[in-house]
Amino acid sequence: MTGEQIFIFGLLGVLLVLLVWGRVRYDLVAFGGLIVAVLGGAVEPAEAFVGFGNDAVVIVALVLIVSRALINSGAIELVAGIALSAGRSVSVHVGVMAVMGAALSAVINNVAALVMLMNLDIEAARKEKRAVGLTLMPLSFATILGGMITMIGTPPNIVVAQIRERATGEPFRMFDFTPVGLLCAVAGILFVATVGWRLIARPAGAEPKEAAADRFVVEAKVSGSSKSIGRTVAELYTIGDEHDVTVLGLVRDGQRLPGFAMSHTVGEGDLLVLEGATKAIEGFVGAAGLDPYAEDTHGGVTGQSLTLVEAIVPDGSRMVGRTADSLRLQYRRGVTLFGLSRQGKRFRARVRQLAVQPGDVVLLLGPHARVAQVMEWLGVLPLENRRLDVIKREKALAAIGFFAAAIAVTVAGLTTLPIALAVAVCAYGLLGILSPREVYESVEWPVIVLLASLIPVGIALEESGGTKLIADLIVAQSSALPAWAILTIIIVVTMTLSDFLNNVATALIAAPISIEVANALQVSPDPFLMGVAVASSCAFLTPIGHQNNTIIMGPGAYRFGDYWRMGLPLEILILAVSVPAILYFWPLTPG
Repeated sequence: MTGEQIFIFGLLGVLLVLLVWGRVRYDLVAFGGLIVAVLGGAVEPAEAFVGFGNDAVVIVALVLIVSRALINSGAIELVAGIALSAGRSVSVHVGVMAVMGAALSAVINNVAALVMLMNLDIEAARKEKRAVGLTLMPLSFATILGGMITMIGTPPNIVVAQIRERATGEPFRMFDFTPVGLLCAVAGILFVATVGWRLIARPAGAEPKEAAADRFVVEAKVSGSSKSIGRTVAELYTIGDEHDVTVLGLVRDGQRLPGFAMSHTVGEGDLLVLEGATKAIEGFVGAAGLDPYAEDTHGGVTGQSLTLVEAIVPDGSRMVGRTADSLRLQYRRGVTLFGLSRQGKRFRARVRQLAVQPGDVVLLLGPHARVAQVMEWLGVLPLENRRLDVIKREKALAAIGFFAAAIAVTVAGLTTLPIALAVAVCAYGLLGILSPREVYESVEWPVIVLLASLIPVGIALEESGGTKLIADLIVAQSSALPAWAILTIIIVVTMTLSDFLNNVATALIAAPISIEVANALQVSPDPFLMGVAVASSCAFLTPIGHQNNTIIMGPGAYRFGDYWRMGLPLEILILAVSVPAILYFWPLTPG
């Protein structure tokens, strides 16, 4: 092993540890790794930032922008409107939502597809008095599966196509992923609709008045004219029962009183700690004469029309790891963090002093337009369709038409996919479907930085002979096994990595190694690359392997261990379906 190989392996080892640890943002880890690689001589300075101009990076960014345009135009709403139908059984509902989620994820960003359909799923659960947790996880898994169907469905497919082009001179085409991806998606959807949802540790009967994930912990101030002054906390329980709100305690002089403070008399300036659904809390605040602004009352919003907006905190949001006090939302932005829901759990920390985590659902209070701006600034996703943006429904067909045309000219070979998508984005701008600001806001910049930073490091690993070294080791340790068995091992290892690493990072690491393994076995690299593409998207065991799993954790009131209950048999099923499908459509020795 050369000194350069030792350096690159050591660097990648550190990067993997940091990415699994998750305490440092993955884009910062990747960019820092790139800089270290340049300083260490593994990557030439002139090649350091070539990843930002790579076709794979450009395609990912453009697909995200196109997804935003399709949502703005009402195209997604038009398709999703058929999802809600009263009286459906859980299996039928899960099946319909899963098919729709997979279909949308095949052509747009799967995070956007999940957020749109999740709102419909939660609304359906409320109408049917059904536990939200029974259906959200199947929907999330279906949107992940749907991304396998086309080249643009998920970033790992784009990465694999780009790596194949670099290795062989020919990229995968748009629908080369469809035969294997479609079979895996169909098998996965049948599983989640018939068996999978039954494996989730949630009651099969009706949910109480509101799902646990819809209950927020909030603090409301006792104003001078409040009806609650002079009454004990216990005496407020009657009002709480009427509005399905639980009074959890009392804050006085900035300190939470011990226990539930039942015998303490409520005074002016105290803060009541409440737990309940948004509408229920609003009703309790009015009945008890409380001030929802608590101690953060600010003249800038007083007297204006207010709205309460529920929003999910994804990984990468400005709120992650921060408190409302440190962000100074009220004083800087004129919006109050009124409440927070964390998987239905209660907590004693002050709401504004609680460090926000990915998957939390926050309740923001303020003027409608200002709340919409603050949500965009924070990078949180609205749980309900209460955004300021006006959907331009009359332009839905035009938006779909331009996107379909971009795909058609690419398949016909008239131009490249990046150029076709760029033309579609320009058309959306001219039609007013996208504003210039939305173009930039649509892009998940952390993913772009991650992908662009790791591409030069991956190239350095190949050029140093590191991937060949790993491949030779794999082949040597499994020399007695047939090629299809080694393919299965690579798929299993890649699946395991994807449960803990970002799927883009997994594909960037596994795809070059799979090519070298195929070369060592003297077989076609295509089945191995297809295996990596499928396995990189199979992040079903944990809430951290894929952003969609993180997003549903709060609304579904899931625990970390809930994912493997349905995810493990699903990964085994995908393995059983994908291996023979890959070998059939992409033979080891093409004829």
